[in-house]
Amino acid sequence: MNSAIQISVVVPLFNEEESLPELSEWIARVMDENGFTYEVLFIDDGSKDRSWDVITELSLINPNIRGLRFVRNYGKTAALQTGFLAVKGDVVITMDADLQDSPDEIPELYKMIVEEKYDLVSGWKKKRYDPVTKTVPTKIFNAATRSISGVALHDFNCGLKAYRKDVVKNITIYGEMHRYIPVIAKWNGFGKIGEKVVQHRARKYGYTKFGLERFIFGFLDLLSIAFVNKFGRRPMHLFGSLGTLMFFLGSIIAFWLLGKKIYNIYHLLPYRNVTDNPLFFLALVAIMVGSQLFLAGFLGELFVKQSISKTGDYNVSEKTGA
Repeated sequence: MNSAIQISVVVPLFNEEESLPELSEWIARVMDENGFTYEVLFIDDGSKDRSWDVITELSLINPNIRGLRFVRNYGKTAALQTGFLAVKGDVVITMDADLQDSPDEIPELYKMIVEEKYDLVSGWKKKRYDPVTKTVPTKIFNAATRSISGVALHDFNCGLKAYRKDVVKNITIYGEMHRYIPVIAKWNGFGKIGEKVVQHRARKYGYTKFGLERFIFGFLDLLSIAFVNKFGRRPMHLFGSLGTLMFFLGSIIAFWLLGKKIYNIYHLLPYRNVTDNPLFFLALVAIMVGSQLFLAGFLGELFVKQSISKTGDYNVSEKTGA
C-alpha cells in the first residue's frame, strides 16, 4: 500500500455531536474496504455542544482522524479554507457532518479525479429531502449562479465535492464563498469541472444550521467574486471607462447648453442663463463623478501593480529544468 495519503476528507461542523461517531465509522469502513490511505479532518466551527470532546475521543481510537477547533463560530467558508490549508492528501473530499452526505460516494469521486483527470467534481443532490422553503430558493440560487458564472452545475450548494490537491492549495475563499468554489476554481484556471449525482439522505440528528439569509449573502458574494475576477487586476477598465463616459457626457451637455445660449444671443432670440437650467447641474455632477471614477481606477491600478510585484500572485502549474 502506498504510504502517501491518497484521500483527505474535510468535514466542517457546528453542534453535530450525535452524528460524528457514526460518520467517522462510516468513512473508515469505506476507506478500509477500498484500501485507501486517508485522513479525516474535522473542523469544529465553535460548537457549543460536546462535538470537540467527541472528535478528541475519535482521534484516540482512529489515528487517521485529526481535528481543528475554532474559538468561536466563523462559518463554513472559514472552516473549509482552514481545512484546505491543513490537508495532505492527493485528493480532497469535502462533506457535511450531518449524515446527509454519503461516504459511499467517495470511491467514485476519487476515481473521477484520479482516472478521469477532473480538477473538481461537484455532487448533485438530484432528489432532496429538504423542506420546500429550502429547495425553492436553492433552485433559484443555482439558476442565477449558472447564468452569472458560466459554470454549468445543477447544485452549487452540495457540500459533497472532490478536488485535486492543487485546486484547494491555489484558491482562497472567505465570506460565504464556499458554495462558489467551482466558480473560483474555474476562474483560477482549473477548468475541468465535473458533476456526479449523489445520494441525499434525510437529516438523522438535530436541525439545519442555515437560514434563508445565506442566499442573500451568498448572492452578494457571487457579485463580488464576478467583479473581482473580471476587474480585480485591471480596475481602470471599469472605473476608467465609466469615468470617461460620464465626464464626456457631462461635458457635452454643458457645452451644448452654453452653445445654445450663445446661438440665441447672436440671433436675438429669448434665452436663459445656463445656471438656471437644471440640466446644467446634472452635467456638472456627471463631470465630477466621472473624474472621481477615473481617479479611483488610476489608484486601483497602482495598488494592483504594487500587490503583484510583492506577491507574484500567479498560479504556476508546472516547472522544468534548472
